[in-house]
Amino acid sequence: MLIALALLAVLFVLALRYTIKALLVPDIPRWRRVLPLAFLLTAAAASLLRAVDIPEPASLIAFPCNIAAIALAQREVREHCARTTVKG
Repeated sequence: MLIALALLAVLFVLALRYTIKALLVPDIPRWRRVLPLAFLLTAAAASLLRAVDIPEPASLIAFPCNIAAIALAQREVREHCARTTVKG
């Protein structure tokens, strides 16, 4: 149980890190910068449902939203790095 909790904490920290990096990329449209943040906030809200004894949405929504936030944010950051290395 402790290992699973640690893995979820690491997943959340990675999602937060990549989401903040994607928010700071200036040359992409705003909706593409905010979309990973929206997924991250949705996952956090779903996880908070566990506190009021509603675990079903949390288990169905939180993990996929965290993965989607990481994937989208990482893609945006990588595309930005690829564009800047080609230009510079």
